[in-house]
Amino acid sequence: MFVGLLKACVPFVTDLSLGIPIPHALDFVELAGYGSAETGGHERIRFLKDLELKIGGRDVVIVDEVVDTGLTMHFLVRALSLRGPASLTVATLFDRPYRRLVDDLPIGYVGFTVPDEFFVGYGFDLENRWRNLPDVHLLRPPAEV
Repeated sequence: MFVGLLKACVPFVTDLSLGIPIPHALDFVELAGYGSAETGGHERIRFLKDLELKIGGRDVVIVDEVVDTGLTMHFLVRALSLRGPASLTVATLFDRPYRRLVDDLPIGYVGFTVPDEFFVGYGFDLENRWRNLPDVHLLRPPAEV
């Protein structure tokens, strides 16, 4: 079963789903971070959308577009592992392991290890723009004059 982490993962998880020849289910979660100032500098994460399908006893692959600090993914892995999946692993299109703040993520599949730069297209956005571009583009700041 694929569990996509909305919203940026949609093109990637769709392509994965279309390319996997074995029968599988597809469901989505959406998370939001909140806090910082009101929580003493610590961000908290909560579900905006939870799974509709049961994952107990199933092999689950969480699909995300990028794993960076790993804090959001760590929260999701912990939350889903309480539901009793047979196995739980992560597939990410982009990985930034040098920014990781947690070490115990079950990342099993990495498309590309990328530098600390900003990308748009193929699900990646900037202020909800350019998400619909069919491929990934590096967004560079304008040159200073």
